[in-house]
Amino acid sequence: MESYKREFIEFLEGAGVLKFGDFTAKSGRKIPYFINAGDIKTGEQIRKLGGFYAKAYFEKLGNKKAVLYGPAYKGIPIAVSVAVALAEKGLDVPFFFNRKEEKDHGEGGVFVGFTPKNGEDIVIVEDVITAGTAIRESMANLSSLKNSKVAAVFVMVDRKEKGKTEKSAMQEVGEEYGFPVYSVVDVYDIIEYLEEDESNRENVERIKNYLAVNGAS
Repeated sequence: MESYKREFIEFLEGAGVLKFGDFTAKSGRKIPYFINAGDIKTGEQIRKLGGFYAKAYFEKLGNKKAVLYGPAYKGIPIAVSVAVALAEKGLDVPFFFNRKEEKDHGEGGVFVGFTPKNGEDIVIVEDVITAGTAIRESMANLSSLKNSKVAAVFVMVDRKEKGKTEKSAMQEVGEEYGFPVYSVVDVYDIIEYLEEDESNRENVERIKNYLAVNGAS
């Protein structure tokens, strides 16, 4: 495994973002591990997280200038931290996010921050995709923006789970909307990391059993 992947998984576990146990995903599935960006609670943690996303951004998109979109709520601090991390590396990009409810006073509207226009590319930054539900909600929100298009999506972890078909949710979303979906690590990287410590055997077995039923083909 590449060193940065191990560092990222160690970071997620140390920050309490990666947890093991019994959880229910937004899709309604019962899952043996959980990725929750809402557990990022300090300035140093969010700084590091933005740095990992920025590394993935440069690796996949190079110096392409796009507009970052962070879906409320967890995507908001991610978008801000990624924008800061990219700026520190010389790529200054704008960002915006949505409100859960449209504002009917002041500046009004559902979006806060930069307003994409003139065919500008948008890059969505999210924490994780399980069944693709959250990304589809984002695409519905973004449909009101004329002449702009989503160029890519970046998430922390590819769960490698089937979506509506036997394909992975990330694959389905990408094919449905015509853009690539990238992750810093995937669930098999997490399994490889856990297998290095015998005390993780139970978690490894539970994740493997879950993937045997819900994993993408």
